[in-house]
Amino acid sequence: MDAPAVPPVIFALSLGPAVAWGFTPVIEKRALSNGGRPLQAALTVIVVDTVLYVLALLARGEVPFVDLSAGTLAVFVAAGVFGTALGRIAIFAGNARVGASVSSAVVSARPLFATALAVGFLGEPVGLTTAVGVVVLVCGLAALSVAKGGDLAGWETRDLLVPLAAAVSFAVGNVLRRYGLGVGETTPLEAVALNEFAALVALLAYAVARGRRDVFTAPPRTYLVFAVSGVLTAGALLAMFTALSMPAGRVALVDPLIATAPLFTTVFSYFLLSDLERVTRGIVAGALLVVVGAALVTV
Repeated sequence: MDAPAVPPVIFALSLGPAVAWGFTPVIEKRALSNGGRPLQAALTVIVVDTVLYVLALLARGEVPFVDLSAGTLAVFVAAGVFGTALGRIAIFAGNARVGASVSSAVVSARPLFATALAVGFLGEPVGLTTAVGVVVLVCGLAALSVAKGGDLAGWETRDLLVPLAAAVSFAVGNVLRRYGLGVGETTPLEAVALNEFAALVALLAYAVARGRRDVFTAPPRTYLVFAVSGVLTAGALLAMFTALSMPAGRVALVDPLIATAPLFTTVFSYFLLSDLERVTRGIVAGALLVVVGAALVTV
């Protein structure tokens, strides 16, 4: 019997964020190179998209979060803290250290960790294609580590651990989101608003605890760039949450499609960051291997 066809809307809702998140690291890298800071970037993006989500909820006449159970609230708060707050700090720091093209490619290892969580906590089996995908993905990361591309200032192999930490955070977040949306208590819009609100509270608490007043003293132009990234991220996140909320929107399908983002980042970086980054054949090969490996892991 043939497997049921996946609705085209799932592909559109997954590839849309891939294009958006392929572009945002490029403009963020430009802002970071002009005096922006990772924590400032994360806060600005989250403030912008949270405000947009809350305004959208209010425009629909909804009072956010009041009808959700404690369990659903806990799931999306955890997803916001791990999958957004920690993940975004790590990805911005990765962009600053190794460059947008390399960082985005490493973050695409996310489906590997999402699958590992499914195997460990949900008892899903590991097939031959998954094993092959792991090998291909590791080869891609190895290719990136010796590609001698990315940030022109140079970077060390250990710096790849920063975007890799972002990949783990995003994997945890997506698994939690799929579970929470499957409960059926909330709409994608309310879920993503709660996710980002929790992340915003976590980041503000971190900034206050560490006395990070520097998030308010960056060059004014960088805030504008990060705000634009926030608008694009708002649309991308809502599309992803909508895809995950659908019966056919399995993490194993949505995650690998979104993980094609580094292909777009590599192209955008080549044309828009030539003065900051070097896109070598090794970078292109590594990005392709990571994406192919990520796809095989979740086939």
